[in-house]
Amino acid sequence: MMGLKIGARQVGDGTPCYIVGEIGINHNGDLEIARKLIDLAAHTGCEAVKFQKRTPEICVPKDQWSIVRETPWGTMSYIDYKHRIEFGEKEYDEIDRYCREKKIAWFASCWDEPAVDFIDRFEPPCYKIASASLTDDALLRHTRAKGRPIVMSTGMSTLAQIDHALTVVGKKDLAILHACSAYPAGYEELNLRVIPTFRERFGVPVGYSGHETGIASSVAAVALGACIVERHITLDRAMWGTDQAASLGPSGLERLIRDIRIVESAMGDGIKRLLESEVPVMKKLRRVG
Repeated sequence: MMGLKIGARQVGDGTPCYIVGEIGINHNGDLEIARKLIDLAAHTGCEAVKFQKRTPEICVPKDQWSIVRETPWGTMSYIDYKHRIEFGEKEYDEIDRYCREKKIAWFASCWDEPAVDFIDRFEPPCYKIASASLTDDALLRHTRAKGRPIVMSTGMSTLAQIDHALTVVGKKDLAILHACSAYPAGYEELNLRVIPTFRERFGVPVGYSGHETGIASSVAAVALGACIVERHITLDRAMWGTDQAASLGPSGLERLIRDIRIVESAMGDGIKRLLESEVPVMKKLRRVG
């Protein structure tokens, strides 16, 4: 059985799909919006929320720092904008407290080594490696050195790059997520059959990180063996921000979780048997026993 533990929760074959509400930067630097997104995730049945943590001076190429950007807070340089939407220690203290109050786990994609060190003080149940970071060996090693489980997305990556990343982080306490890193992704780009391919090739728990606009494909991912589903969430898909259009709003998230649980109950154990509920119909309709 392929599995790992995220906090106290066993995740993998034979367990319910672990559903993560990706808040990311959809809070737009506003702690009140972050609280409302945590409320949404907890209310609908997500088991965790995920944020993104960056050190802007490291993650933003220097030639982009001075690019002028129009934002809801006025015109500002790109580096100032990145600082504007980045939460610091005070905000994460409140996020940590609020998630404990709401009894929902939280963790983060850390895009640089100081960000890993920052988040580690909160003792997250796991770390997320974003698709963009899959080829950053130094970051992979630094994250693995913390000794926590790792969930790694594989968008915009070749099989050779994924193979190499696994040689860096190892397969212990690891899950990988199939992803298409277009925002939003077209259905014809999703290639969900990669999920069973990954299960066979890598022998680790496999999940799905979806950036499409609908829910049917994420439900299908579970039927194909995804034991983790991560979707961006938002209060309103029309809100300002780069990820909002590829996110699920409240009704979409509620339907997604409902349908995943329905499909899980419908999958069964694969053993064909005559059901008691079929017996009266059989007696009525079958002419030859």
